[in-house]
Amino acid sequence: MSTPVTEEPESESEPETDEQPAADAETAAAEPTAQQRRMAKKRDDAARRDAQRRAEEETREAENTVHLKVFRYDPEVEGKQEPRFDDFRVPFHKGMTVLDALIYARDHYDSSLTFRHSCRQAVCGSDAMFVNGRQRLCCKTQLADLDEPVRIEPLPHQDVVKDLVVDMEHFYDQMEAVEPFFDPDDLPSDDLAEQRQSRENREYIKMATRCIWCGACMSSCNIAAGDNEYLGPAAINMAYRFIMDEREGESRGQERLEIVEQEHGVWRCQTQFSCTEVCPKDIPLTEHIQELKREAVKNNLKFW
Repeated sequence: MSTPVTEEPESESEPETDEQPAADAETAAAEPTAQQRRMAKKRDDAARRDAQRRAEEETREAENTVHLKVFRYDPEVEGKQEPRFDDFRVPFHKGMTVLDALIYARDHYDSSLTFRHSCRQAVCGSDAMFVNGRQRLCCKTQLADLDEPVRIEPLPHQDVVKDLVVDMEHFYDQMEAVEPFFDPDDLPSDDLAEQRQSRENREYIKMATRCIWCGACMSSCNIAAGDNEYLGPAAINMAYRFIMDEREGESRGQERLEIVEQEHGVWRCQTQFSCTEVCPKDIPLTEHIQELKREAVKNNLKFW
């Protein structure tokens, strides 16, 4: 008797599809070929040469020019890791600022020139640099007021990221350390009611509210350069703005005062006035620090 043979059912195979090859083809088509990259580079190089040629013609035809010596440094590019100064000569016109000259040099001579700027109205504080040996806002500094060559460097006592850009993280950390936000003990019962402030108190703290967080004062401070934990003039001024505000809660003001009277707070200031001299908003920073010293002394007085 023969044994019956059972046939195994054929396994279902995945239907062949051309979706994957099509996707690969689309990806390959999206990526530029080596020839396309070379042609794009040639076009970019030609555009840069053309812009530089036009800039040189404008400079030759200009009645007045200004000579810039700009600090350069790029840790990510071989050959640019050693700090140096590059020279640029740009056309000068009445009312031209240091920032205007830097933008011209970047747009016409070297697109890799790196610096921060934003509002161009001395409000954002992003373009603070070391110009002719002094911390200044470039958008506010007139070239006509400077001796040539105009030497432009990043803010001292800060780590340089690239060219004229410095790392501001530590500065922001110090500002946040004083908890720079309004914090009253009690809020009005009516959601639409205002937190009223007297005209006299507003006038008293008015200058302290003008800080634009540019970091110029911190960069000029010799104490901050040697003591990385020192709060610094900008942060102490921010604390002053809230401590002296009559709307600040009493307990909250006490806590904030304790922050600034610590070892690396107001007592580290040596009253050199360098921060006050370079502040682009004319804030009497040193005076505010001294006032907080007096408040700290009064806070610790005990009468039996």
